[in-house]
Amino acid sequence: MAEAYDAKKIHILRGLEAVRRRPAMYIGDTGSRGLHHLVYEVVDNSIDETLAGYCNHIEVILHRDKSVSVIDNGRGIPVDMHPTQKKPGVEVVMTMLHSGSKFDGKIYQISGGLHGVGVSVVNALSEWLEAEVYRNNKVYYQRYERGMTVSPLKIIKKTDRIGTKVTFKPDPLIFKKVDLNYDTICDRLKELAFLNKGLLIELKEEKTKRKDELKFEGGIEEFIKFIDRGRVSLHKPVCISVKKEKFELDVAFEYNDEYMENIFTFCNTIDTHEGGTHLSGFKSALTKTLNEYAREKNLLKGGIIIVGEDSREGLTAVVSCKLQNPQFEGQTKTKLGNSEVKGLVESYVTENLQNYLERNPKVASIILKKALSAARARQAARKARELTRRKSLIESYNLPGKLADCSLEDPSLCELYLVEGPSAGGSAKQGRDRTFQAILPLKGKILNVEKSRLNKILANEEIRTIITALGAGIAGEFDPDKTRYHKIVIMTDADVDGSHIRTLLLTFFFRYMRELIESGYVYIAQPPLYRIKKNKKEYYLYSDEELGKFLKKASEDKVEIQRYKGLGEMSPEQLWSTTMNPERRTMKKVTLEDAVEADRIFKTLMGDEVSLRREFIEQHSAEVKNLDV
Repeated sequence: MAEAYDAKKIHILRGLEAVRRRPAMYIGDTGSRGLHHLVYEVVDNSIDETLAGYCNHIEVILHRDKSVSVIDNGRGIPVDMHPTQKKPGVEVVMTMLHSGSKFDGKIYQISGGLHGVGVSVVNALSEWLEAEVYRNNKVYYQRYERGMTVSPLKIIKKTDRIGTKVTFKPDPLIFKKVDLNYDTICDRLKELAFLNKGLLIELKEEKTKRKDELKFEGGIEEFIKFIDRGRVSLHKPVCISVKKEKFELDVAFEYNDEYMENIFTFCNTIDTHEGGTHLSGFKSALTKTLNEYAREKNLLKGGIIIVGEDSREGLTAVVSCKLQNPQFEGQTKTKLGNSEVKGLVESYVTENLQNYLERNPKVASIILKKALSAARARQAARKARELTRRKSLIESYNLPGKLADCSLEDPSLCELYLVEGPSAGGSAKQGRDRTFQAILPLKGKILNVEKSRLNKILANEEIRTIITALGAGIAGEFDPDKTRYHKIVIMTDADVDGSHIRTLLLTFFFRYMRELIESGYVYIAQPPLYRIKKNKKEYYLYSDEELGKFLKKASEDKVEIQRYKGLGEMSPEQLWSTTMNPERRTMKKVTLEDAVEADRIFKTLMGDEVSLRREFIEQHSAEVKNLDV
């Protein structure tokens, strides 16, 4: 008999209990991204003090016990009694959701943490948290465990300092792993230092004794130069800065001799990697202004006009705005929604860019030449797109000799394996589950899109085949909702060529179908490295570490070891059982946590600058596994 559903069954989660029950609602997930988000939430509070004009030094320390300290020289969290809660201000901030000084716009004119759940969520998801406040020539201290106050606020000593120190240890009951990555944190802190001209941020790690001091007097102009390191810039950065009472805008951009567009947007120093109204305003102003200037100078000949993608070919830009009441989508703040911002950004960029082009005719000529060249290439690319579309319609998803499609039509249930070579493709076709698994064998290495324009990319047969199979278009016409498979699995050999093919495919997806990665649709298959025979039984091992452990246990027994280098060495049954069977396989999901860093790495590995690639290899040589020589 079904249990009665009445008012007794309605549970009320009090305090921070809701955060511990459903952490992903507040920090995105409980993996690496959510773990690092805790650090950013605490740092953002210190950044708010910087935006208010009170903090110019932030220190982040990664301790040996996996705890983290964030120290600033701001005003210090209030320690006096709250008038209604009858608790010290710091305790209210640390233990109550939707509490803080950012809602009325008086204490903080501009801030990033406007949802009021930041540091209290960090407290809730920490094994323990200790707060030290430096105010009134005293050090105030309070400790919390899993969001609960365990000691009263007390004065522990005297001090001449002002500011706040928050030390917390992420809770292993919440997070799968509590290992914070120094480089990941450093990348985010570097962004904050660029966006807050003159702010000193120090990052230290006790275990490795690594240390970085991040301070950039050049602000976002210096940021642009950092992003474009290794590219050939065509002119000095164009900088636009506007400061009004309730709105500030900083824009810097330059064109390089390549074809990718890289625009990074921020609001109140929060990375809005999904863009929003500030991005829309900038794009609109750029296209409109370049068209008007070209028309005035009689440069639009032969019916050519400059459209958005033309104006942004080879563009690297940073758009940073600061406003009093930003409306972000969700607590993780990835997209700006304030409708009035589009008009403000468009107006200010148009006015300032028009003046800049008139005062700098040489730079204007370089930019227009780049945009008009892109417009002509776009016309050639359009013909290549039409060819791809026609082939798609004629072949009706059946690419003879290549795509072996699945029978299901629901994209959320379908998988596409991009397989290196016809031999492995044959094994995969025979071993797969035809109901939901499609196989697309690739002939060798696809084009390196990092060095090519779109019309050349669309002329590449293998890339056209991938575009047609996915069915969602490419670049400006790409629509992730039309993607025919919600799992796109890159399956290559465990050797140098396989790694290169995998990197070429990831470069293509990152540059021209980034939404696939952001939606979590791209995966990397993990075929076994070894097949072991022991006592007439077979075992499959996926790493050298697994092999070492296995051999240690089997040190009295005779074992036969086969090292796989190619997928084609496996029978269809072996490939299915080890790599394609959803009940047994292991796959890595490709994620995008830092667009700036991802852009830098792809540029370093796949671009023309050999010295940067050599430097990268030397820096990371100790991390190499399964080197094929």
